[in-house]
Amino acid sequence: LSAYGLDRSVFFTAYKGYLHLLSQRQVKKPGIITVCDYSQPSSKKRLYVLDLNTGTLLFHTYVAHGKNSGGIYTSSFSNMNSSHKSSLGFMITDDTYFGSNGYSLRFNGLERGINDQVRNRAIVMHGSYYVNAERAMRGTMMGRSYGCPAVPAGEVYEIIETIKGGTCYFAYYPNQWYLNSSAIINAPNFSWPTEGMAVNIATESKIATK
Repeated sequence: LSAYGLDRSVFFTAYKGYLHLLSQRQVKKPGIITVCDYSQPSSKKRLYVLDLNTGTLLFHTYVAHGKNSGGIYTSSFSNMNSSHKSSLGFMITDDTYFGSNGYSLRFNGLERGINDQVRNRAIVMHGSYYVNAERAMRGTMMGRSYGCPAVPAGEVYEIIETIKGGTCYFAYYPNQWYLNSSAIINAPNFSWPTEGMAVNIATESKIATK
């Protein structure tokens, strides 16, 4: 995964949280995890959809952040309504609908005071034409949403169909307050092997055609 820009420590933070949520029966649709790595600029493909059962990177694409979270780089996050900022942390995907931005996916935030207002704030995944490779090549920011993780319009349907209905979604940023405050990341009595485990990118992965 490091070849695609996802740091090992970010993946294992996401994976640890996924296993904790699985043990708490919060994950209704296991085996899929989405990592949104806001430590990377919006000009990079920083959204990763992983199939943990097959070790396949299903999607690797661009994703926007809230327009008040920063420019090309994110720097600020919020759980407050009308902040127009992105939220961090672990969420579970829920139902879909067709709205003003087309096919969209709702989230349920699992971390009190961090992202538990995402549903009330209407923070959803949707497609957008301002999220694309051309803007990335020009170095133009793609953080124009109201906090929604908007993805390229041509990919949104496949992505949502893959992750909807109860999969784990993790929005990461190296914010020390969040990393120290997250009850999921800091869940007690949890251990897992750090050696001998790898997620291999299968040759048939959809990333080969993106």
